[in-house]
Amino acid sequence: NFWKGGGSRAALKAVSLGKSLSTGNSKSFFVRKRSKKSNKT
Repeated sequence: NFWKGGGSRAALKAVSLGKSLSTGNSKSFFVRKRSKKSNKT
């Protein structure tokens, strides 16, 4: 139970952090990664 709660809490934190990053400086990084993937296809 402890691990379950900690896991969901960590996941929630990671999601909110990812959202924050995707709208921040890391957006360019994600765009670059997507462009690279698109180029490969």
